[in-house]
Amino acid sequence: MQTEAVQTSRSFRHFAPAMRLYYGEDSLESLRPELERSGVTRVVVFCGRSLSQHPQGLPPIARHLGALHAGSFTEVASHSPLPAIIAGRDMLRETRADAVLALGGGSAIVTARGATILLGEDRPIEALATRFASGQPPRSPRLQAPKLPQFVVPTTPTTAIAKAGTAVLEPGTGRRLTMLDPRTRAQAIFLDPRLALATPVAVVRDAALNALAMAVQGLESHMRQPLADASLLEAVRLLRDNLPRLGTSADSAEVRGALLLAAVLTGQGTDQTSCGLTAALGHCIGARHHTANGTVNAILLPHVIRFNAPTTGERLAAVAALLGGDEAGQTGTADSAARACAGFFARLGVPSRLSDIGIEAAAFESILADVEDDWFFHQNPRRVEPLQQVRDILQAAL
Repeated sequence: MQTEAVQTSRSFRHFAPAMRLYYGEDSLESLRPELERSGVTRVVVFCGRSLSQHPQGLPPIARHLGALHAGSFTEVASHSPLPAIIAGRDMLRETRADAVLALGGGSAIVTARGATILLGEDRPIEALATRFASGQPPRSPRLQAPKLPQFVVPTTPTTAIAKAGTAVLEPGTGRRLTMLDPRTRAQAIFLDPRLALATPVAVVRDAALNALAMAVQGLESHMRQPLADASLLEAVRLLRDNLPRLGTSADSAEVRGALLLAAVLTGQGTDQTSCGLTAALGHCIGARHHTANGTVNAILLPHVIRFNAPTTGERLAAVAALLGGDEAGQTGTADSAARACAGFFARLGVPSRLSDIGIEAAAFESILADVEDDWFFHQNPRRVEPLQQVRDILQAAL
């Protein structure tokens, strides 16, 4: 097997934020002690309506919290629309909350973070969002006001678990407003695999596909380094082994738990390396067309890998080997990595064309109008210029 050795002789930086993580069927036993250790007396739980009523959702969380439970915000919606963020902020203010607990997937986690930022900063979101100017790198304002501590009980393998970024859907425009605030990174994470069994297979699969696409993009990055590689390659392995088991007789709490751990590893790894064009396009398409990011990313990833090939070379050799390699034995090439990813997705039954999920060529103009206003667009390993190159990728995936 031919793999690329990451150059450990070159300089790199690795800043790993502190994280307290509890894993297993007894993990929620540590929930209340962990909040009390942080001095929490009034915590608001953010979740969607389905989890608020599910017997394995909010009810057991409320029991574990006991008197610390100050209320529940159950209006979490897909893609974290701004009205939900504002309503969540208002509830935090009204309940005099001193902590936030996100229960669910990426939308719950991001909505909780967004509401916390708006509460702490007490300014319009336009003053807090990352700014994008043509020909210049993105600029994120420093958000220095104190923030309520965040705690996360995830039920889907979302990479948001370990992140600090917040992307809010602007009503009427389909644009995503992004905010970056390290103070909103989770103080503690509680992974109970049984809770993940309460989430529909399709939702878990899409979140896991998104994690896999992000892990591959992290390994493509020009900022990759050995410590990040360790996290990202283990994430790919866990996803490879467990994604095919979802929705089968082999599906179990163990499978769901492995996917949760893969998402945490992907989040940690891509904190060091970032992502790229696949994630940026997934954000734009998902926000405007209400499609699941993971499926969009799976469709686009092989095409973007081929686009990046002149820059990335053999960086994805290990990915090609992990996901199936190449019949010709040329696992070191970017094309073999693209084929390995496409083949893995095909074995899972994931759609392979944008047209399969209702995205037609008429949508390209709005996608192109949005993509430069995504942080990951500017992190792609190969410079994207002109935008016609993006149109070509979309056309190839159509």
